[in-house]
Amino acid sequence: MTVAMRVRALLMVVRPPVLALLAIYTALGVTSGSPAHTAGAPPLLTTGQALVPVIAFLMFSVACNDVADERIDRINLPGDRRRPLVSGGIGPNGMRVVAVVCAVVALAGGLLVSPWAAAVTAVGLAISAAYSLRPVRIADRGVLASLTLPACYVAVPFLVGRLAAGAEAGAWAGAGGRPGARELLLLAGLYVGFIGRILLKDFRDVRGDALFGKRTFLVRHGRVPTCRLSAVCWTLGSALLVAGAPGGPAPAFVTTIAAQLAVVLWLLRRIAHETHPHREELLICAAAIVGRGVMTVTLAQLSMGPLHWSAWGQTAVLAALVVLTLGQTWTMVRYGPGGRRRYVPARYRQDERETAAA
Repeated sequence: MTVAMRVRALLMVVRPPVLALLAIYTALGVTSGSPAHTAGAPPLLTTGQALVPVIAFLMFSVACNDVADERIDRINLPGDRRRPLVSGGIGPNGMRVVAVVCAVVALAGGLLVSPWAAAVTAVGLAISAAYSLRPVRIADRGVLASLTLPACYVAVPFLVGRLAAGAEAGAWAGAGGRPGARELLLLAGLYVGFIGRILLKDFRDVRGDALFGKRTFLVRHGRVPTCRLSAVCWTLGSALLVAGAPGGPAPAFVTTIAAQLAVVLWLLRRIAHETHPHREELLICAAAIVGRGVMTVTLAQLSMGPLHWSAWGQTAVLAALVVLTLGQTWTMVRYGPGGRRRYVPARYRQDERETAAA
């Protein structure tokens, strides 16, 4: 295997879309705990320093999950190049080495931020390992799995980011000391919203999960209840984000969050009644785009206020971000992801042939 192929396989372990989301959570933590709320912008160096343990934590989590779910992924995602263990880009032993190295890097990176950041990272690594690996294997425990994974993927980057800002300001947990009520509301909104997203991931994996006894909420309760629960989580998470906005909920921010929530609820309604797996995947991908859009709008809102942007300037930026997000969402629903059209799982190709024959 060439060096370029190995590098590409490692990039797939990073999971670029998930990394983008965790990077936003990290930036939100840095912004919420930074002196930017009183003077100046949070330094990019602080965010970069916080991202080192976050990226290593993500790679450790992905490596553990891929090793544990190899048999399931061979059914759900046969030949998918986004899964290097299934496609042959990395062998099982190589994936274990990645996990060990990333765990060490995550702890070392967290320690460079602060002892508290190292402690948060260590707890996140332990929970992530327990999620995927036996004998605990939380991933097989239905609702508990949907509650645990978002806790790791939201709390670790957010808290490490906030602790990095706190270390920059000389405080244990941020420039102002302990997290305030609005920061806790913001963190709760991120967490609940991520639960709504993680429930949709199970649609892609439902065949292998059911075959190997992985009792996800979707396997146990079905399509419609899963979409209803996801809708509740998206709605509650959006409300908490609005409540946690510093300085109170600005009208422009409330409007943009509400507009994106309405689109997600429409997508969930379609997912609940969709029977074609390829169209279902496009709808779920579209919902993920809206989710990233919500996070981007939230980060923009938290960043512009402390920098004393005018109300019109903030409104223009938020409106532009929403238009961009909704445009990407429509493109996904209508045409699909151009970069991924080269790979279509075998079961989707079979369904397309059966549909054409009918």
